[in-house]
Amino acid sequence: MHWAQKIANDLISSHPERQTFVCASGISPSGSVHIGNFREIVTTYFVTQALQRAGKEVRFIFSWDDFDRFRKVPAQLDASYEQYIGLPYTRVPCPCGDHTSYAEHYEQEFEQALSAFGILPEFIYQSREYQSGRYNKAILHALRSRGEIYDILMMFKTGKATEEARAAFYPVQIYCERCGKDSTSVHAFDEESENIIYSCKCGCYNTLHVPQASNIKLHWKIDWPMRWGMEQVVFEPGGRDHSSETGSYNVAKVMAEKIFGNQPPYYVPYEFISIKGSHAKMSSSSGHNYTPEDLLKVYGPEPILFMFAKYQPDAAFSIGLDEDVLRNYTEFERLRKAYAAGLLESEDMRAALELVRRNPEELEAPGFSQAAALLPLINWDSGLLQKLLDQDSGAAGQAELFRQTAERAEHWIRHYAPHKLVTVNISPDRVRFQSLQAAEQERVMAFCSLLRTGFSDETEFMQQVYAICHDADKKTMRSNQKALFSILYQLILQQPEGPRVPVLVQALGKERVLALLEF
Repeated sequence: MHWAQKIANDLISSHPERQTFVCASGISPSGSVHIGNFREIVTTYFVTQALQRAGKEVRFIFSWDDFDRFRKVPAQLDASYEQYIGLPYTRVPCPCGDHTSYAEHYEQEFEQALSAFGILPEFIYQSREYQSGRYNKAILHALRSRGEIYDILMMFKTGKATEEARAAFYPVQIYCERCGKDSTSVHAFDEESENIIYSCKCGCYNTLHVPQASNIKLHWKIDWPMRWGMEQVVFEPGGRDHSSETGSYNVAKVMAEKIFGNQPPYYVPYEFISIKGSHAKMSSSSGHNYTPEDLLKVYGPEPILFMFAKYQPDAAFSIGLDEDVLRNYTEFERLRKAYAAGLLESEDMRAALELVRRNPEELEAPGFSQAAALLPLINWDSGLLQKLLDQDSGAAGQAELFRQTAERAEHWIRHYAPHKLVTVNISPDRVRFQSLQAAEQERVMAFCSLLRTGFSDETEFMQQVYAICHDADKKTMRSNQKALFSILYQLILQQPEGPRVPVLVQALGKERVLALLEF
């Protein structure tokens, strides 16, 4: 059973009377959301899909933690942004100047990428929720329970609790009304008047009436369980950093039960994803990352989703944009064809494909490996690619699929696999031909003779090509066949591999191929 279906079954059995299952995820817009963060939302997405397949109503929410503080200037931004450290993300200027804030810049970037996957959650912007006053009762409750909250926090720390520290503890952070930053200190809270007194490093000293305040935020480990109860969340995943014995989830779980009286949600920890060849953790601020938008320039949405669906959430894996692209595409295309033919035996793989398939009626894109091999030879012409691969040009949407594949293949080759930018020889490579053994030269000439007669049936032509290398010893025959194809590619393309020979002949034209092979 696929992991998402197992979670869905567990949720249904744990909440037999529940009408709507609220599944949540959330990210802070500290920079471009990378594919490590993407695992957060895609894990939730698969569970919502499994619940819906079971006939359940689902509310899929995604929280933008944009009321968090701007804490670090990303590597790609000007150092002048240091002046905004301590402000909420919604008060930091947009890096490109086209959005209302830093937060909106990265929120819209990610939301647009999500729409390409068909992932359309209900977005909740925490800056709006806090500033609307929706959480003010919960903030008051946390302030009144601050001693108990301190005790819970200290249960998960190695330091020693003291009465002095307990009396000075407040579970909130205040954004200064004068400078807007969180460089503030709370001095007192009066339960009867519901007023809180704070000062700021900028010199501001003020009193806030908590029920009417719009600049107070709960600390993360209190904020998270508060929102679970507010939204009635039954499922939410979390990264490895939140999932340790003393991590945020275990702390928040106790907070939910003892402070807010809420049942904590079903929680699934997920592992980090790395960039192939790098041991450094992906980070929005360092710029060391791949974003979903980066992957969408190379992969279609379904192959990307499949990479996440096929792994258990707690399984680490890496993503590379080298030859792994061809391997990932080949695996996905092979499994997809087996599924369509009813020949896919693995229940998990069948379920994974069903979870990532956005539209079962959608036409299949052309094979990426073959397209990548041919496109450099035909000047990236998707229309010609479609003709060469014998696709039905009249099928609605087929031309668009070929165009998208051509764009992705070109982007991949130019940016990540420049060695695939093959060129056709201008003139016959006589030096290479003369270096061949006599038997190899004879096979090249035999191939030319076959080519001159022409072919209408690709399968029959290839059988005749294979027959050129006939030998009583099958192992020797296979070795000769492999060597012949390598020689042909070298004489035509200056490299030992290329697209299928019949397609290569169609792409270049029989006369051009013969001109390079006849000596």
